[in-house]
Amino acid sequence: MNFRALAARFALVVTCALMTATPAAAQFWQCAPYARTISGINIHGNANTWWSQAAGRYARGHAPKVGAVLSFASNGRMRLGHVAMVSGIVSDREVLLTHANWSRRGGIERNVRAVDVSAAGDWSLVKVWFASNGGLGTTSYVANGFIYSDTAPKSDETPDTLPSLTLASNGASNGTNGTIGVLSLVDRVAF
Repeated sequence: MNFRALAARFALVVTCALMTATPAAAQFWQCAPYARTISGINIHGNANTWWSQAAGRYARGHAPKVGAVLSFASNGRMRLGHVAMVSGIVSDREVLLTHANWSRRGGIERNVRAVDVSAAGDWSLVKVWFASNGGLGTTSYVANGFIYSDTAPKSDETPDTLPSLTLASNGASNGTNGTIGVLSLVDRVAF
């Protein structure tokens, strides 16, 4: 065996070892499993199926409630839709969302701003805070509505088994746990 072949095999072994050594806290989160974990709403499958799956199983509506899951419809940029848990209510047209896989692939964002921009004020069209803009995104998203659960957590804290990478919102205070405008790494992020 020549030196090049030996070096290539060694590099392959080292690469495989490094890929399997990723810490559990560095998990990549999709929105649906994360929303299910933090909201207590036991629906499986892609986010674009949650609204129809909730029919007859969970109450649904168009008014925000802490612990409810906001269901976004599919569109060209979000073929599989999106789901996010309401972690706070600012006003009848503004809430705070906790969700995964929005601004950064696989990342978790807590208490980010979402605003109802629908003409009827029925949460059918929503703008959501986006990290790269540092504010509300430029796109308005069609929303199906809210899925309610009585088993939702009483606070915006996630269970200890979840990684805690937080990308915060726009510098406003939510009145319950301090400011939400600083980009921060908190709790148990392992690299």
